Amino acid sequence: MDLNIDESWELYLQDEFKKTYFKSLDEFVSLEYKANICYPSKERIFAAFDYCAFDDIKVVIIGQDPYHGLEQANGLCFSVNDGVSHPPSLTNIFKELEKDIGKPYPKSGNLEHWARQGVLLLNATLTVRGHEAGSHQKKGWETFTDNVIKIISNEKMNIIFLLWGGFAKRKSNLIDESKHHIFTSGHPSPLSANRGYWFGNEHFSKTNFQLEQVGLEPLEW
Repeated sequence: MDLNIDESWELYLQDEFKKTYFKSLDEFVSLEYKANICYPSKERIFAAFDYCAFDDIKVVIIGQDPYHGLEQANGLCFSVNDGVSHPPSLTNIFKELEKDIGKPYPKSGNLEHWARQGVLLLNATLTVRGHEAGSHQKKGWETFTDNVIKIISNEKMNIIFLLWGGFAKRKSNLIDESKHHIFTSGHPSPLSANRGYWFGNEHFSKTNFQLEQVGLEPLEW
């Protein structure tokens, strides 16, 4: 795999890349990309770590799988490439953003501008076979991303973790709540949102308020 990551991560992840499970994962992913259409593109697999430097992390948002449709995934959870139609979950994220802080619904679903401000947009599984949801789960990615969450929890202070939906909420046991802040809600998918578990969570304004409480610049969502 192409380990395109910001150099600030290397100190914290270099040992992880040497572990047996990661070497097996690397081999699996390399073979998958040779034999099948997979997403995101190889150079974007670690985009979350490239656009958001370790030193800059303010917020962590945890997704599950990359989008598996044509040209959707760009390596950042919930984000899609410019010009791509917004998937339902992203649409609901933008609707809540509009309701919460009054930001007009954006044309582009590309969340790179969040990442560059210190939002780590981390999928639990960083790759997927095209049109086969979950096809790269339980191959080692979850071990890697769980360890990333633990490293952030151990090494940083006052990080805001936004845990949306049951899958993300289960990651709370990896986070030291005495040092960090966790906001939870239902998932932005239509199934959850339409049952009243997403809309009205006000996570965007709450995040900015919390950042200001510890003397950090609020995010331009």
